[in-house]
Amino acid sequence: MGYEKLSESRLGESSATVRTRVEAACQRQHARFNGKDAITCNADMHPAEVRKFCALDETGQALMKTALAQLQLSARAYHRILKLAHTIADLAGSEMIEPPHIAEALQYRPRLMMG
Repeated sequence: MGYEKLSESRLGESSATVRTRVEAACQRQHARFNGKDAITCNADMHPAEVRKFCALDETGQALMKTALAQLQLSARAYHRILKLAHTIADLAGSEMIEPPHIAEALQYRPRLMMG
């Protein structure tokens, strides 16, 4: 993390604000998976549920297609990114996964060290 980010004077969200967003995201996920005993949150989804619940618009599809090719993502990584992007969307209060949610999820991918 750079010096500017660490030294800036603005404060982040309070714990209470973050808690409220997380609770709302959890409620959104519980409602989404209501009636599916084995699934209580986005992380529990299998590929069939990812296909059903992680629909992308045209821009999101193009972004994932580019990421799949450039980052040489496995099917497992592809599904993990979509599940994380849906969680990011839930935290943002969005019903749909939008390109910024996908971009953020891609940023959290571990970097492989070569050499």
